[in-house]
Amino acid sequence: MSKKDSAGVAQILAYLNEKNRPFSAQDVFTNLQKQCGLGKTAVVKAMEQLAQEGKIKEKVYGKQKIYFADQSQFADVSDAELKNMDARITELSAGVQSISQSCRQLDAELKELNSSLTTVEMKTQIQELQAESSGYKERLDKIKSATNHVTPEERQKVYKERETYVKEWRKRKRMVTDMVGAILEGYPKSKKQFLEEAGIETDEDHKVTMPNI
Repeated sequence: MSKKDSAGVAQILAYLNEKNRPFSAQDVFTNLQKQCGLGKTAVVKAMEQLAQEGKIKEKVYGKQKIYFADQSQFADVSDAELKNMDARITELSAGVQSISQSCRQLDAELKELNSSLTTVEMKTQIQELQAESSGYKERLDKIKSATNHVTPEERQKVYKERETYVKEWRKRKRMVTDMVGAILEGYPKSKKQFLEEAGIETDEDHKVTMPNI
């Protein structure tokens, strides 16, 4: 037997002892193909050799042979130990299920956050909207203070534009508020500290009140 075959036999024996569960030759070939590099025929011969040497056990079910570790090498396990292991398996399975559910939820939240505006983008848009709003407010004040220079149609158009921009202001502010709220769920500091560190300025900082539509 070549060194490669000998190493493969040793790997198969170690694998069956480690897993301690029944396997067919096909199962072992598939699971250890990368590790030991033996072909299927070599794996079959290796397992038959191990069974003949008494290092593993062999059972025949119809046309199929099943191989498993020699149980005499393992210490006996009491019913109480088996019950404790079953309880531990149940506990770990529940933990895995809970963690998997949390991972799925976090993945969904991360996907939503990745598709939203970044903090820098939100700051930029806030500044742009505030500047745009101030410009329209100044224009509106001039229009209101003028006499006999604005037709009813022009005035109506201005009010409609004002309504549109106030609605957009409210929408953008709600988006920013929602985003900040989502970030604060995992942020260890206060909202005020976050706003300061992120450089986000609010309407209140500029003493700006959103007008009613």
